[in-house]
Amino acid sequence: MKILLARPRGFCAGVEMAVDCLEKALELFGSPLYAFHQIVHNRALVEKFEKRGVTFVNELDEIPPNSTVVFSAHGVSPEAYHLSHLRNVRVIDATCPLVLKVHNEARNFAREGYTIFLIGHSGHDEVVGVMDEAPEEIVLLESQQDIEMLKVNNPDRVAYLTQTTLSVDDTQKIVQALRRRFPTIKGPSREDICYATQNRQDAVRILSAEADLALVIGSCNSSNSQRLVEVAQSNGIPAYLVDGPEEIDAEWFDGISTVMVTAGASVPEELVIKSVEWLKFRFQATVEERTLSHEFVHFRLPKAIRPEGQQAD
Repeated sequence: MKILLARPRGFCAGVEMAVDCLEKALELFGSPLYAFHQIVHNRALVEKFEKRGVTFVNELDEIPPNSTVVFSAHGVSPEAYHLSHLRNVRVIDATCPLVLKVHNEARNFAREGYTIFLIGHSGHDEVVGVMDEAPEEIVLLESQQDIEMLKVNNPDRVAYLTQTTLSVDDTQKIVQALRRRFPTIKGPSREDICYATQNRQDAVRILSAEADLALVIGSCNSSNSQRLVEVAQSNGIPAYLVDGPEEIDAEWFDGISTVMVTAGASVPEELVIKSVEWLKFRFQATVEERTLSHEFVHFRLPKAIRPEGQQAD
């Protein structure tokens, strides 16, 4: 069996920055240390930090006053900053800058009187945070069908934004449908779907043509990992999402000669390596790494914990 190992895969710049934030906060402040929501959507990584004294919470009132909290890469609502201040909680904001961009766009469009259509998944941490920027002005869209039921006061004063981890193809279809319904609709100055999400989906799309099956390393609550599975399936091959080698089923590979392996943007490389090693041992597989694009983006740490002189690339 041959393994086509996709590159880029795994950590994006936003996830790397968020994980580094938690590492640095542990170094500076020790435990107990709190994180508001999972720092990134990866089970193994969360469990690793829990063992080191990080407590992940979904409500700010679970954090004792005068504690330290790290906000996750997915961003939070304005209310979270306000409540943290009232409770005298030290905040280290690990929100991905590309998510912050969507927050800023939402505030700007709302300030200018636009009705904002946010394309995303209900309940996702990123979507919850963005919608709270202007809850009266933002309408969530999850599919093209939602567009048919839209009613707005001024059809000439509408705008759209998107969650950063969506399927590129599916999002384009929704945007095209919005433009047909609202020809003057405004969008972000640059697309909201992040470079890493797009690069990983593009790699899957290309390599799926050469593979019989796709194995995606990632957690089930990771939106960008789920999208990689969908891209592979839409290209006509079976695809499976696993957290690591312990979840791989050997029966999936009956009659399979070529497997494409990739990983979501919140997945540590060690989980990819362990999964590839499992396949090599079980099926005497050979590995061919394919680089489809190069990534040079780097985000600096928040000022509160930034080493002196650190710059962004």
